[in-house]
Formats: sequence, structure tokens, C-alpha cells
Amino acid sequence: MGFEPATPCLEGRKNVFKLVNNLTVSQLAALTNFDKSYISKVITGEKPASLKFLEALNKLLPENKVPDYLQLFLQSRQSMGVTGKTIEFHKDRLKPFISEVNYLKATAASIQRYLNTIPANQNGLATRHASYRAIKTFYRWLNSEFGFSNPISSISAPILGRPIMPTLDESQVHQLIEAVDNMRDKAIIALFVESGLRLSELANIKPDDINWTGCCIKVLGKGRKAAFAPFGVMSEKYIKGWLSEYSPEGNIWGMTKSGIAIMLARLEKRTGITCNPHTFRRTFAVLLRKAGIDTMTIKELGRWESLEMVQRYTRSFSFQDSMKFYRSPITSERQIE
Repeated sequence: MGFEPATPCLEGRKNVFKLVNNLTVSQLAALTNFDKSYISKVITGEKPASLKFLEALNKLLPENKVPDYLQLFLQSRQSMGVTGKTIEFHKDRLKPFISEVNYLKATAASIQRYLNTIPANQNGLATRHASYRAIKTFYRWLNSEFGFSNPISSISAPILGRPIMPTLDESQVHQLIEAVDNMRDKAIIALFVESGLRLSELANIKPDDINWTGCCIKVLGKGRKAAFAPFGVMSEKYIKGWLSEYSPEGNIWGMTKSGIAIMLARLEKRTGITCNPHTFRRTFAVLLRKAGIDTMTIKELGRWESLEMVQRYTRSFSFQDSMKFYRSPITSERQIE
């Protein structure tokens, strides 16, 4: 079974008409043989757009092509302030799906067959689950914007594997800091590990964002949400040392996000130690967990949206690590003989 229009939102109806070059109601009525009154009510939201009407609109497109819903979807993500990396993720996952599956007439069974062709895990990445998430988001958007049915809604998420992603121990962090010869790069490495900042968050720090008294930094996180990130004495030492040498006009680093990534890539090649923002963020979580900090607190400090993400990041935290903080839940005044 294919798509069955529900009641798309008003913005979705506007998008439908944009696809046919913003024709007037009269022109649409003449070209589709639908009543002008009905078309007006569809535009204003009084009536849902029927499948026959949508099909009639599609026929008005050049060479009778179906609208490029993928491109419209990606544009919608961009307008929501989604990061370029996330948009590329959706594009990379959805293009193969659309080329393999007739997504406008897809069923739960055909989507499941497609997902089964993707490796569950590859190089530590849950690739099947990633495709599932992208496809699910795409169909939710199609449903909300154009009223199409959602065939993936009945499919359960693939079971995630449990790969342990790389993290650094404290000695490796110190090795990286000692391997660079300037205050700026030392400050960047220390701050990544002590704050759990994402690359985009760290790259955009301005002087006024730093609260030296409260030991926290105001950041613009995922979804452009304002939040605070902590920092420790090592970060404070190196940031102050760097700012005593440099007077920033924009961010405090005097380099772009790409520049930071390039610096870290060169450092990794030189030292042989995994050195990237995601590894630092996992290291932040694991080192806090090994210090006895509970996962709920780590979630708040690292600005994760769910405990599941913290648990994924701290998977290398073992039973032996937990035993270091074990105390008997029973207290007794009597000596055990």
C-alpha cells in the first residue's frame, strides 16, 4: 500500500503549490480540473489535499516528475538550524534508500528488506540503525508536511551492537598537551576534555561567554539551544595564558572550526594518539564516571538529551571500575566473628 494523505499542515500545503511555480488558484483549477473553491480551502487548511489532487499537481511538474522531496526535506532541516554535519548525515543515508526503494509507494516490508541489506555494524558504527533513524525522520516530515502515511512507523528500531568506542586515559591527555608548543592548543585540548564541548561549541567561544567565577562557559549547543559547560583548573590556566598573549576580535582562538580540526588531525598523526572532538567528549564522560560521578550528573554537565547517550559513551566503564566506589549497604555495630 502506498501513501494516503492525512491532513497536512498549512505550511505543507504551501510547499505543494510552490512545486508548481506558484500558479494562481484559477490556473490550478484550469490545469487540474478541480474546483476553485476546493483548491482555496486546501490552501487555507479547511480541507485536506486528496491523493488525486496531489497526483494532479505532480503531473504539472516538468516531464511529469515527482517533486524532489529529499531536497525539500534537506532544506527544511537547514531552515531549522540543523548543523551541516547532520544534514550531510541525512543526505548520505537517504540517497541510497531512495535509489533502491520506491519510497512514495514503500511498505513496511519493503523498508525492512532494504534495512536488512545494510550491515548492522561496520568499523564500530551502527550503520543499520543510522539508516533507520534517517528514514524515520524523513517519513515523519513527509507525513507532517504533506499528509503522507508513514510506513516505517510499524518497524522497530534495529538492535544496536555494543561497540566500545575509543577514549583516552588521563596520561594520554597529558601527553597530548605536552606535545603541543603553544598555549592556544594546550587550552583547546584541556577544555575539550574538562568540558565535553562539541567542536562547534568550542570554536565559537567569545570572551564574554566565559564565567571565570562560576567556572563555566555559555555555549550554543545542538538545535541552537543556549547552555552552560563546565571547565577545570587546567583549562583556566591555559586559557588565561593564551588570552594574555592574544586579543580576540571574534572567538577566543583566532581560528575557525576547520582550523581546530586540522590542528588535532596533525597532532594525532604526530603522536599516534586518537585525537578528535568526539574522542575528547567520550573521554570527558568516562573520566567523570571513573571519578564516581553518576550518569544523571554527567548527562547534565555534558548537555546530552538522554541517559542512553551517556551510557553509550561510558561503555568502557567496567565492573572493576564500579568496585572502586563500592560500599556495603549494610551497617552494623556488631563485629562479624
